[in-house]
Amino acid sequence: MAKFTIFGARGWIGSALVQWLGMRGHEVRALTRDDWPADGERLGHVVYAIGLTADFRNRPLATAQAHVGVLLQVLERFRYESFLYLSTARVYRNVREAVEDAVLSVRPADPDETYNITKLAGEAVCLSLPQPTVRVARLSNVIGPDDRSDNFLAAVIAEARSGEVVIRTSPDSEKDYIALSDAVSLIESIALSGRHRLYNVASGCNVSHQTIADLVQRHTGAKVSFLPNAPRVAFPPIVIDRIRTEFNASPTSFETAFARVVHDSVQVAAP
Repeated sequence: MAKFTIFGARGWIGSALVQWLGMRGHEVRALTRDDWPADGERLGHVVYAIGLTADFRNRPLATAQAHVGVLLQVLERFRYESFLYLSTARVYRNVREAVEDAVLSVRPADPDETYNITKLAGEAVCLSLPQPTVRVARLSNVIGPDDRSDNFLAAVIAEARSGEVVIRTSPDSEKDYIALSDAVSLIESIALSGRHRLYNVASGCNVSHQTIADLVQRHTGAKVSFLPNAPRVAFPPIVIDRIRTEFNASPTSFETAFARVVHDSVQVAAP
């Protein structure tokens, strides 16, 4: 088994990764901002899971620090067998084909682009290094239990507990979602043996907000409605040929992942 060090181990994905790797028999060191190794220490396979999500618009400096500033310190101060930077598939927002080698565009004056730009800056630093074992994983929207963020799907599931959900984007809005269990398994595989330096970690299949509304009603009984004239938010389907070919990835269907999350949510909410 291998030695792993996780930066950002208190986060939702970081903590799930720590648990997964431990179950797989690896030696896992879960680091927080108050518990860093000594300079020059060998950390084995490093996964950088530090990042901001829903509140990035209100905290641009903290976002840049998490995605780039702290990253530079980790890369400079420690030694590692491999290094995997967790980025985001949101960087495909302005492209037609979401493939790893796509040419990406951003609008620096748009506050909504702060997240993507800082993630891309972190990617650029990692991929500019000569070591082939420094890699990047672009995660799509991850679905799993205990997600208490303000992200769209987690917010919809939480709102369903009240019996009524109002979705503020159009029914034909669509995104890619990957099950948390699939994501952490692929992160392990990429860190240990990835042959490429950049991977899409996604399901490869978009899910519409209308489908989500139907599933919410079916599994929770909550009433779901859409705001009139709501904007459409859509991303291109994400190409996952690399993880299919290299790791034989067969992503969990969205409906299966959704049903598990709702079941776990109901169990937690029950008295």
